[in-house]
Amino acid sequence: MPRSQPLDRRQTLQAAGCGFGYLALAGICSEAARADAIAASDLPAPHFAPRARRVIFLFMHGGPSHVDTFDFKPELQKHDGEKLPFAAAPNIESSATKLSLLASPWKFKQHGECGQWVSELFPHMAKRVDDLCMIHSMHSRGQSHGQAVCMLHTGSDNFVRPSVGAWVSYGLGTENADLPAFVSISPPRGHGGPRNYGSAFLPAANQATAIGHSGQKIAESKMEFLDPGDINLDEQRRQLALIQAINQN
Repeated sequence: MPRSQPLDRRQTLQAAGCGFGYLALAGICSEAARADAIAASDLPAPHFAPRARRVIFLFMHGGPSHVDTFDFKPELQKHDGEKLPFAAAPNIESSATKLSLLASPWKFKQHGECGQWVSELFPHMAKRVDDLCMIHSMHSRGQSHGQAVCMLHTGSDNFVRPSVGAWVSYGLGTENADLPAFVSISPPRGHGGPRNYGSAFLPAANQATAIGHSGQKIAESKMEFLDPGDINLDEQRRQLALIQAINQN
């Protein structure tokens, strides 16, 4: 019985390489077919006709106080300069009872058909209060800024939970598989850091793509891994063109 000729290294790689190519092609085609099938399937309709195309969450870290903007406190105005008229809450230091109450230095008026209180700091926004939804029931269980920031973004001040943006990305998905569904511009490095835009136990694809960081001007914010800093823009374009050419050939 004649013995078969053994394959050398070059012949083995050549024969196996064709099989790997077919596997890659099958994977690409199946992914595209699956995407088309999902798009064409009869998915259950939402409870209400969707109107929002995107969610923009503006978090003003260190912004103006609520008692100086939209949360009018008549009792605070009444007892301005007096000592705390009630026992300190469990999350307030006992030394705070020795301090005096401080009312807002700006005047408030009611505006619109809804009668929303707005301070004189926002004369233009006061004209649009009927188009806004003010939530006055939000509160934190502690007085620490970091604790409150993390609780606002994730719903928990001490457990690792998905951020609100991760939940939106998880629930709504994205219309473009090549672009991130969740972007965080200039997120704070402290007070929770990546937890404020992380995905926790949700898939990692639902966490935010961070652009810049706090303390940096918005115009200077960028994706650091896309801008090495040690090469100029023309060199980076040539690198991307080379990668594209290698990928195509």
